[in-house]
Amino acid sequence: MSWINNVVRPKIRSLLNKREVAQNLWIKCPETGEMVFHRDLEANQFVIPGSGYHMRMTTLQRLEHFFDRGHYELLALPDVPIDPLKFRDERRYTERLRDARAKTGAADAVQVATGTVENIPLVAAVQDFAFMGGSLGMAAGEAIITGMLSAVDRKQPFVLFAGSGGARMQEGVFSLMQLPRTTVAVEAMRDANVPYIVVLTNPTMGGVTASYAMLGDVHLAEPGALIGFAGPRVIEQTIREKLPEGFQRSEFLREHGMVDTVVHRHKLRETIARLCRLLGSQPLPENLPVAAE
Repeated sequence: MSWINNVVRPKIRSLLNKREVAQNLWIKCPETGEMVFHRDLEANQFVIPGSGYHMRMTTLQRLEHFFDRGHYELLALPDVPIDPLKFRDERRYTERLRDARAKTGAADAVQVATGTVENIPLVAAVQDFAFMGGSLGMAAGEAIITGMLSAVDRKQPFVLFAGSGGARMQEGVFSLMQLPRTTVAVEAMRDANVPYIVVLTNPTMGGVTASYAMLGDVHLAEPGALIGFAGPRVIEQTIREKLPEGFQRSEFLREHGMVDTVVHRHKLRETIARLCRLLGSQPLPENLPVAAE
């Protein structure tokens, strides 16, 4: 009887009371294999402490870390037709949209918000790669245009965090039409002298790179981000030559003049705020320390 009380019953209780442990408590660095506790990674803005590798962020995580004290207001975005081509491959397009919305909690790949960065009011748009590869469709195009025109109306800088695999194939020509439409909105910002700052994240490819992501006044890039039109594998197969090491990465593009500078994620806020001041969106604070002559 004592054996049952001392061994069997505790064993049964342990099995019944066993709690499931989350599988994502530890995050593995893609470059070095370093394991980082998820809370430490989030506190470090999703940058691996040892290697400096920049992990992807969700839209809300990006906005929370970007705006002052994590305070911002999401802008209402226009509705667009769903599945205008009644597209289907292995699955219906409507099913893919439903799954992406359930996964990210967002209506589409781009969200737009307003807030302040170092007390400078601005409009920011974030493209989320987790939503169907951040692909550019009608909804994403309308979001970008809405953000740009809102910046024009408010006379505030517009900051874009680009991250996309390109145009959304399920929307065909409707997706491709977003390239010239967003370009027109960029011209509207230029006519209104509204600063346009682009932050290129990993990856920024395809039609997004071929349109609004490369039309900014200043182009910043996060370290190690893949940036280009066609992927390196496709280019190698086309030209049948070995590409240089680091081809299409942020640092390579900076050296060849396609990107203005590469900025660590921890320095983005102060860099963008300084650029906004230099571009005339707000006077420099009066309490800045005076440099010694």
